[in-house]
Amino acid sequence: MNLPLLPHPTILLVDDNQDGLLVRKALLEEIGCSVETAHNGEEGLKLFQSANFSVVITDYRMPGMNGVEFIGRIRSLNANARVILLSGFVDPLGLTEENTAADLVVAKSSNEASHLVRGVKRLMNRTAARKPPNRQRSVASRGRATGL
Repeated sequence: MNLPLLPHPTILLVDDNQDGLLVRKALLEEIGCSVETAHNGEEGLKLFQSANFSVVITDYRMPGMNGVEFIGRIRSLNANARVILLSGFVDPLGLTEENTAADLVVAKSSNEASHLVRGVKRLMNRTAARKPPNRQRSVASRGRATGL
């Protein structure tokens, strides 16, 4: 895979699977990222609070705190954090950007590496603040329309 380098982004990668961490870390470092790893959500939160990360990538299934709970905690600290959720259960669980608060949901599959790299690059190029989920946007839009 011939991948262009990114301008020194820092990635927080959270996954309880050591092999998954090592493979994804190597992939992201190959495209020019600096990667910090955590083995669970609590460890990930401590790292998130101690450094500035360009993108956070988290697994869904982890002991203690799942990926959606972790994303919720990240969003409470920084609503505009760039977050990617990884899962081998995207379709069976119906995981989407709207119901997980992730900027991107990537299925663990044979195409994961290319989707992950593309997602990191896309999020790195994003300059605007994150839009709230559709349900929040519609409520906010109604408030403006009625003068509330």
